[in-house]
Amino acid sequence: MKKYFEVLTACPLFADIAEADIQALLRCLSAAQKRYDKNSFIWGEGDTAESIGIVLAGAVHVLREDFWGRRHILTRVEAGGLFGEAFAYAGAEKLPVSVMAAEETVIVFVNGRRIVTSCSSACTFHAGLIKNLTLILARRNMMLTQKLEHITQPTTREKLLSYLSAQARIAGSSAFDIPFNREELADYLSVERSAMSAELSKMRRAGLMRYRKNHFELLR
Repeated sequence: MKKYFEVLTACPLFADIAEADIQALLRCLSAAQKRYDKNSFIWGEGDTAESIGIVLAGAVHVLREDFWGRRHILTRVEAGGLFGEAFAYAGAEKLPVSVMAAEETVIVFVNGRRIVTSCSSACTFHAGLIKNLTLILARRNMMLTQKLEHITQPTTREKLLSYLSAQARIAGSSAFDIPFNREELADYLSVERSAMSAELSKMRRAGLMRYRKNHFELLR
């Protein structure tokens, strides 16, 4: 765990909590570290939801699968981010989503229920943890609202423009990298991959952008 302590201190769950106190908190929250290979499932739909996962290295995709097994990426969580917080906070008995390692990934799991209940060994930290968790949930809601804005656009081109414009704003530059490959981006935007690739080619020929792999530059 010491190897990833810098990542933990940057995690929003531990914001404004002294570094010296985080170790005590991890013990209180029954922290357990695990490693996953790329494309391996961390949680499957229907699993119990008692823990919160913090990504120490790598990245995970939170997925929703339909009846026929088609996957849709709801969000990507990279090092320093966390997942499962809404379900642990709400006391959900079963997960409505799956979580998969997007690459070789290391995760530390903490007991989510202990964050929101009294504990004699860490009661002084609970108010801060609950405040941080509430802020994380609010930000997650904003991210999902933004995704809804992308995927409800009427055409593949408008979905791409909505998403790429948002990424440019986040980067503060017309040139930026996105966290998805082509297949993942198509899943995230709920479009067919070949149609999306064809639309990207049309947009490049029209002078709207340049791109190579996951690096994009928007042109005026």
